[in-house]
Amino acid sequence: MDEAFKYGGLALAAFVAGAINAVAGGGSLISFPALLAAGYPSKTANVTNTVALWPGYIGGSVGYREELKGQGKRLLQLSIPNIAGALVGSVILLATPESAFDVAVPFLILFACAIMAFQDRISVYTAHHRLGFEATGNMPWPIFISMFFLGIYGAYFGGALGIITLAVFSIFIVDTLQRLNALKGMSSLIINAMAVVAFSVSGLVEWDVAAIMAVGSLAGGYLGVGVARRLGKDALRAVVITYGVVVAVVLLVQLWA
Repeated sequence: MDEAFKYGGLALAAFVAGAINAVAGGGSLISFPALLAAGYPSKTANVTNTVALWPGYIGGSVGYREELKGQGKRLLQLSIPNIAGALVGSVILLATPESAFDVAVPFLILFACAIMAFQDRISVYTAHHRLGFEATGNMPWPIFISMFFLGIYGAYFGGALGIITLAVFSIFIVDTLQRLNALKGMSSLIINAMAVVAFSVSGLVEWDVAAIMAVGSLAGGYLGVGVARRLGKDALRAVVITYGVVVAVVLLVQLWA
């Protein structure tokens, strides 16, 4: 594969992934398969993808700075289980043999696609099971357990992490969708930051690729917030799900061939 074409394609995939993460979540279903298609082993592709997409969460959070005002206490409370879970997930991923991760990847992609496909039903469920804040402003304890396990999942793979996180927030926090979406972006930013620290010393990150994709991710994340405020997500979600399912099927065929 021509190097310029490869790097250009990966930068474009990261741009789209950053925008999708800002809009709804699930951007890894674009960028991770792109790294696999470029010829990188699955674990290398996964950790490089995590490093590359992290700046996109920064861009999204900058774009959502108005919606983040007044949410400092929430963010501080949630960051503790996020960080702890992310460190556990990073250790599990780095300890997983490449062959085992190859087997897990297609099913992780299909799981992420399923979460995206049932996003609307999840939203309806959360609307009917909302617990909300206590009068003191303290969040109910189940959200901290949820954030710990989401930290593990986010560091290990992370596909559709934003969608699951937003669903959890919708259950436990009473606020506008845009403010919860902004909080979701910061939660993902923290989880991925911890994973980036762990992966940086693993020797698995392709730093030249990560740097190029990071630029695309940052731009996509920032611009994607504007899309999130105006664009209906159904068509975008359908494209991402279809793409993810095709990738998973191809990987399964290769695995069983």
